[in-house]
Amino acid sequence: MKVAIAGCCHGALDKLYETLQFLEERRGQALPDLLLCAGDFQAVRDAGDLRCMAVPAKYRQLGGFARYYSGEKKAPVLTIFIGGNHEASNHLQELPYGGWVAPNIYYLGYAGVVKYRGVRIGGLSGIFKSHDYRKGHFECPPYNQQTIRSVYHVRNIEVFKLKQLKQPMDIFMSHDWPRSIYHYGNKKLLLKKKSFFLQEVESNTLGSPAASELLEHLKPTYWFSAHLHVKFAAWMQHKTNCKDQQPKTTKFLALDKCLPHRDFLQIVEIPHDANASAHLEYDPEWIAVLKATNRLINISANSWNMPENNGLHEKWDYSVSEEDIKDVLEEANHDLQVPNNFSAMVACYDANTSQQRTEPVHRINPQTTEFCARFGLTDINAKIQQLKEDILGHGDDDEEEEEAIDSTGSAEEPSDYSTDTSALSSSVNPDEIILDEDSADDEGPETSLDPTPEDSSSISATFSDIRILPDSMTVSPNDTVDSLGDELEKSNEKKQLGDQSPGENLLKRISGEKKEENSGPKRIKRRNQAIYASKDEDEVE
Repeated sequence: MKVAIAGCCHGALDKLYETLQFLEERRGQALPDLLLCAGDFQAVRDAGDLRCMAVPAKYRQLGGFARYYSGEKKAPVLTIFIGGNHEASNHLQELPYGGWVAPNIYYLGYAGVVKYRGVRIGGLSGIFKSHDYRKGHFECPPYNQQTIRSVYHVRNIEVFKLKQLKQPMDIFMSHDWPRSIYHYGNKKLLLKKKSFFLQEVESNTLGSPAASELLEHLKPTYWFSAHLHVKFAAWMQHKTNCKDQQPKTTKFLALDKCLPHRDFLQIVEIPHDANASAHLEYDPEWIAVLKATNRLINISANSWNMPENNGLHEKWDYSVSEEDIKDVLEEANHDLQVPNNFSAMVACYDANTSQQRTEPVHRINPQTTEFCARFGLTDINAKIQQLKEDILGHGDDDEEEEEAIDSTGSAEEPSDYSTDTSALSSSVNPDEIILDEDSADDEGPETSLDPTPEDSSSISATFSDIRILPDSMTVSPNDTVDSLGDELEKSNEKKQLGDQSPGENLLKRISGEKKEENSGPKRIKRRNQAIYASKDEDEVE
């Protein structure tokens, strides 16, 4: 089946769909069967959601999602996404196990695995920060200046659950890159595009160690990421313990953000089961793992480690057996189709009504309630809400809130990731938004609830370099620009649609725009400029 992959959406949902429709109309290509988005989706419904997104007030824009949430528009392609570090965190937190954020748009949750047409798709939301990695999911709206950031940080519980999986994974998504993946692609071309990555690449601190751990364990056929706002392909051959066993390989692809003349979209042909359901389905092994690890749920801000074989834990292996998976199927009457049970939780945005001061609240989503009841799981949000009510009822202080939840993990063990290596480099990504301590919760007049002009006007033909996955993405660490680099650079030199023969893999620039004549140096202010640069390097995200 044909799968489209998008990098950081940043609320430009209309642009993604328009681009796919443009390809259908101009190139005669059918719409893809599926669209995957690797984070920074920004499912913003109203002003309250904007206040829960970790960006300075001047970058807060409603974007196009609200029209899909309200039913004014419907996604033309089944869309599955994971969370990044610029999200309406209160909205996504309603669906810790995943669910519909709008008709035909599905969120995978903190971590999740689903099936579509027999293709197994997994994902991990958020970005890695070691100082929050061992904490529970204790945050809830309204957030303060700390929790508005920590809420989207990856936790060890999700990584632990994913590491219990044994069955083959076809596709996996993470927002930040797996650490070390750049050693398996064309580093020279990457550093030519993003020279400020040099120090982190040389010190091997760029990317997420947790994602790298999952890459080594899951060995998916494809791994897609975003976050760093650059297109980068790699090919990784995994180690095998058996000489007679064929080693597995992973094709990695990171994509840029959704802006003109950026490599933000890729179309890939994925083998699928023609006899499999054309509906989105829960994955039975993942459901069995969720049931097995349900007692490990932690909503405390205390640090703790997952069970491991170190003599401190009675049980450390939570992988499931074929019998466990069979039980899940029997309990579900062999029907694991994801129900179309979306329901709007907030009033739709109305431009004629002032919603600038809408207060974000902690909500329990009926989709999560139904999912937990069906499979016998704990509703994390309901547990947080109950704890808050208990504390208010007894008049206890915040210290009891942190210690009220028993965990089967150990808070005394040292972390596997003892330092936050994101602070080891002083490099600054000029494509990112500055997360300023004082401005994250600023309610200044620059907040915009109106859809941005680029969301509502020009067709996505202004976007460039939509490409089919090149065969040459299989680049070894020793390759230089003469393989993948040359191919990508040469593709940028051709501007006409007719230059491409049907048998070639790369799609050329679909824009009819003409380059402006050189009129001297210009200072350009980008819409999403200078993310993550901060005086406090621990807050560089």
